[in-house]
Amino acid sequence: LPFTMPQRGDVIVFVYPEDNSKDFIKRVVGVEGDTVELRDKRVYVNGKPWEDPHGVYTDPRVIPKSMDPRDNFGPVKVPPQHLFVMGDNRDNSRDSRYWGFVHVGEVKGKAFLIYYSWDSSNHGIRWNRIGRVIQ
Repeated sequence: LPFTMPQRGDVIVFVYPEDNSKDFIKRVVGVEGDTVELRDKRVYVNGKPWEDPHGVYTDPRVIPKSMDPRDNFGPVKVPPQHLFVMGDNRDNSRDSRYWGFVHVGEVKGKAFLIYYSWDSSNHGIRWNRIGRVIQ
């Protein structure tokens, strides 16, 4: 299949920046030229709130920027040939807030199906998620 540049909202598979032997999967929040910022758990792209129905927050606390970039981050401008990505489980995701941008050359493709899903709380497979189409 031909490679198409990921767009905001796409879920992509890419080489994990902190360990090149692993692949990671995250949602694209910003593409080259975008300015991305988080203010009190609200994502802004180019100064406007980004409406993302997939982003979930489970912790009601808002952590100050000086302590952790989880809830307050940026603004940062996405450089050419790079992407800013975030996990949908925003309070429990290692993503561009922590390790920076993803180069488009590290993207392996767009995700479209849940192949495997592990519930770390209950230490078991989430069978009801396997085979679902990724939105």
